[in-house]
Amino acid sequence: MYARAAGLEPARLPRHVAVIMDGNGRWALGRGWERFNGHRRGADTVRAITTECAKLGIPRLTLYAFSSENWTRPASEVEFLMDLLADFLRSELPTMLENNIRLESIGRVDELPERVLFELANARSATAANTGTILCLALSYGGRDEIVDACRKLADQAARGALDPTSIDRTTLQSALYAPQAADVDVVIRSAGERRLSNFLPWQAAYAEYVDHPALWPDFTVADFRSCLLEYQGRERRFGAVPTR
Repeated sequence: MYARAAGLEPARLPRHVAVIMDGNGRWALGRGWERFNGHRRGADTVRAITTECAKLGIPRLTLYAFSSENWTRPASEVEFLMDLLADFLRSELPTMLENNIRLESIGRVDELPERVLFELANARSATAANTGTILCLALSYGGRDEIVDACRKLADQAARGALDPTSIDRTTLQSALYAPQAADVDVVIRSAGERRLSNFLPWQAAYAEYVDHPALWPDFTVADFRSCLLEYQGRERRFGAVPTR
C-alpha cells in the first residue's frame, strides 16, 4: 500500500488536513527577488502536496489560499495573486481530473474577480463527479467571518419563522457553515515555522492537532508533508478525556 511505503500507518491517516501555506514572500525576498516569484513557486508545492494527498487517500485537504486579511496587501500583489489563482485553476484541472480530485471552495468567494470566479466554477463543475480527495480552497476566507455569516443565516431563518432560536445547537450552527458536510479538521500544518492559527477554520479545528514545519512553503516537500503526518500519527488525541497512558 502507498501509505505504508511512505512510512505511514494507513489506519491512522487524517480524514481532513488543513494547511496554512506560509513563507512565499520570505522565500523570494531571501533570494533578492520580488515576492511574486515566491507565490509562483509556491503553486508548484500546492500541486505536489495535493497529488500526495490523493495518492494517500486522504479524504479532504483544505488550503488557506487567500485570507480575508490578504485584501489589505499592496494592490499590485493582490492583482498578481488573483491572476495566479485563475491560471492555477485552469492549468491544474488536468491534474485534478487525472488524480480523481474534486475541487471545492469556502469563503466569501463572491468578492473574487470575475476571471477567478469563472475558472473556479469551471473547475468545480468539471471535477464534480470525482470521488477521491476533496481539495478545498479557502478564498477570501476568515474564520470569524464564517461564524458571522453562519449566525446571519440562522438569524434570517429565525426571522422568517423557519427556525426556533431555542433549538439552535452545535449541529444547527454546523449546518450554516460554508461546508457543513466537511468533517472536523484532524491536523493543521503550517510551514515557515510559524505557530499561529491566523483565523483559519476555528470551528472545524477546535480539536485539531497542530504541526509546524520550518521549511518555507516553496521549499516544503512531499517528504516534509509526510513527516508532519508522521508527527500527527504519534500524537494521542484525547478530546478532553483522561489519558490512556
